[in-house]
Amino acid sequence: MKAVVQRVTRASVTVGGEQISAIGQGICVLLGISLEDTQKELEHMVRKILNLRVFEDESGKHWSKSVMDKQYEVLCVSQFTLQCVLKGNKPDFHLAMPTEQAESFYNNFLEQLRKTYRPELIKDGKFGAYMQVHIQNDGPVTIELESPAPGAATSDPKQQLVPIKPGPAFHHQQVFQDAERTIEFKDGLVPPGEETAAVTGFLLTALELKAR
Repeated sequence: MKAVVQRVTRASVTVGGEQISAIGQGICVLLGISLEDTQKELEHMVRKILNLRVFEDESGKHWSKSVMDKQYEVLCVSQFTLQCVLKGNKPDFHLAMPTEQAESFYNNFLEQLRKTYRPELIKDGKFGAYMQVHIQNDGPVTIELESPAPGAATSDPKQQLVPIKPGPAFHHQQVFQDAERTIEFKDGLVPPGEETAAVTGFLLTALELKAR
């Protein structure tokens, strides 16, 4: 799931020449739902959006208050194009959740927002309609959110590993330990973020073997 959150002084949605929704100061959320999204991603995104600190506090300190802290409004607009993958110069949307399933998921998303925050302050567009979305961005401030976050661990252990190209001292399975942690390499895979340590470990092993 992807969301583009914009801090706004006002925003509105027009369908067929008629304004169907509008807010004053707050945030406008463009939401793209993917094929793989579940209730877990939905709840995570709701929390992130409502607690995102994009407003000043009473003393003027930046990035201190969330939309809930300020009791501002939220305008949500479903936007499947956020799940775009380019094929050359042509957008492809095969990663987006199918329309019927996505509508139910989106309505659940709105329901969770309203349960978590003040329901009268949550507004939305018209799912599946051709809309004109008018946004007066304040700042401008635009934040991209993704759930799960890029590089976050998944439930599949294999998806939590990344490939590396070890040096001449590569073994089928090896453990490299430094002062803070132990990292296991198996079949050339290591946990995300540990690639540098992995290569360092292999180089150290190579030097040790050479010294013998």
